[in-house]
Parts: sequence; C-alpha cells; structure tokens
Amino acid sequence: MVVRGAPAIGAAGSYGMYLAVQESKFDSSKDLVEALKKAKTLLDAARPTAVNLSWATKRIVSHAEDSVQMPVDKLCDEILAEAERICNEDVEINKRLGKFGADLIHGGTKEKPTNLLHHCNTGRLATVDYGTALGIIYTLQEQGKNIHVYVDETRPRLQGARLTAWELQQAGIPQHLIVDSASGFLMRKGMIDVCVFGADRVTANGDVANKIGTYNLSVVAKENKVKVYCACPTSTIDLSLKSGDEIEIEERGADEVTGLSIDSTGGSIAPKGVPVCNFAFDMTPAKYIDAIVTEEMVCYPPYEKSLAMAVDLAHKRRASASKNN
Repeated sequence: MVVRGAPAIGAAGSYGMYLAVQESKFDSSKDLVEALKKAKTLLDAARPTAVNLSWATKRIVSHAEDSVQMPVDKLCDEILAEAERICNEDVEINKRLGKFGADLIHGGTKEKPTNLLHHCNTGRLATVDYGTALGIIYTLQEQGKNIHVYVDETRPRLQGARLTAWELQQAGIPQHLIVDSASGFLMRKGMIDVCVFGADRVTANGDVANKIGTYNLSVVAKENKVKVYCACPTSTIDLSLKSGDEIEIEERGADEVTGLSIDSTGGSIAPKGVPVCNFAFDMTPAKYIDAIVTEEMVCYPPYEKSLAMAVDLAHKRRASASKNN
C-alpha cells in the first residue's frame, strides 16, 4: 500500500488517469476518452472501499467527455489541468471543513483542555494538505482553543502511532498515544470529551465506512455519552448506496497482523501459519454518529436529507467556480 487516506487516494487516481493516456498515441479524442474509461475501471478496482478514487476518476472521464471537441494533445493537457484542480480544491475543502468542525467543539478552560480522541490518520499525510478530522484539530489550535488529543495507535498498520502522533508533534499540539483497547476505559473515566475520525465512504443514510475500529469507538462513545463527529468531504459521500451494508470492505494480508512491523521484517508475534481475518475497514451505523462534518455544512439526522443537501451545495459551488474561470 503506497498511497493511503481517501482524499489522497482520489488525488493520486486523478493523476493516474492522466498518466494512463500521457504517452499513448490516439487517432482521435474519442479514442482517448475510451482509453480513460478503461483506465478508470482498472484504477477503481485497486481500492474498492474508498469512494474518493472512483469519484475522482469519474470526474476526469466526465470532464474529458465534455471537452472531446479538443484536439488530442490539448485534451491531454486539459486532463492534467483537471487533476490539478482536484488537488487544489482538496486543500480548500479541508480548510472549510475544519472551520465547520471547530465551531462544534468548545475549547477547554485555562486549567482543563477539551480532550479529543482521534482514530487513524486524517491529516496532511492522508490528504493533499491540511486534513479532514485532523484539519478540525488544526483549526481548533489556530483558534487558540485549549485542546489535548488522545491518539489511538490504530492497529494493524499503526497509522495513529506512526503518522498522527508525528503530525501532532510537528504542530505542537498536546497529545498522548494510547493502545486501541484503552479508549473505552478512558471514556468511562471521563477523560475524553469528543471522538473525531474521517471516512472512506458515507452512504445516503449516514452509515460510515472507515478504518477498522471506528465502529467499536462509536458504540462505546454512545454508551459513555461522548460526542462522535465524522469529518467527511462531500467527495466521500456516496448517495448511490442506501446503507453501509452495500459497501465492499477490503480484506488485507495476514502479515499485517502476524508481523511485529507492518512489512513483517520484524519478529513474528503469532504462531506460524495461524489463520488471520484482517478487514481493513468497518461500517458504523448512522445512529452512532452525532454529526457528519462536510465542507459545505454540518449534517445532522435525518442524514438522507442533510447529506444530499451538502452534495448539492458542493456541486453548485464547483459549477460557479468553473463558470467564473
């Protein structure tokens, strides 16, 4: 796994579409569009859970179809320009999302910070820049709010320990790293005020597919009356699926679980040959999510209405920007 993080996967996919046709020879722009469609099928299959990938490749194909009257070389340049627009928009989207999310969370007092629990990695290493759930935390810091973050390690690839802890350290945000299984106990002791995480796909009813362990966190948070916020750019919302039960969940290799390090170059921590079940993501039902934060608005139940409204607002914003350009 070279690229991870739903927004980053989408950005990489858009450039992948350009690379798929960059060096090929085409008799016509229509032939180029057909080649893009084949590339989309191939790329989309690489990461079926994260919808940002198919969202980005679909946007590239649609833009090429709308520009098919261009000469082949000009169309190829336009595909690259669209990929660059997708990446530039990601940064702007994350900052708008961060502001909406930060407005939901009160900063602590001088004596006591607001304690957030963050799952996986959703920051600059998972997006083009800034981040989604971590973008909310960065915005809280920029607003001068007194915050502290509990970072769960996020087994088996340890994105929390390896990536999020590093990002927060670079930003100077107070934190403690915890093992995944400690989160429920911390909530019971009143040590966590808010849970924040990102998403790989959100369905029309508000069900959230995200890094494995998100479901556990959300259920325990509900039990302990801790607020749960999902940070989700509209590109991650899939209105074509009615519920999370329709999402294809990736299952990965055993070595992620049985090896001491993520590439299994370290010592084994399990008996040789032990069977492994390693789902990379889980699905959290909407009833455990207090709000879904997008770049257009904060969405509340009923999610069927609010998510559709957010997607519509995003489409209108992009159309307006395209018209002005």
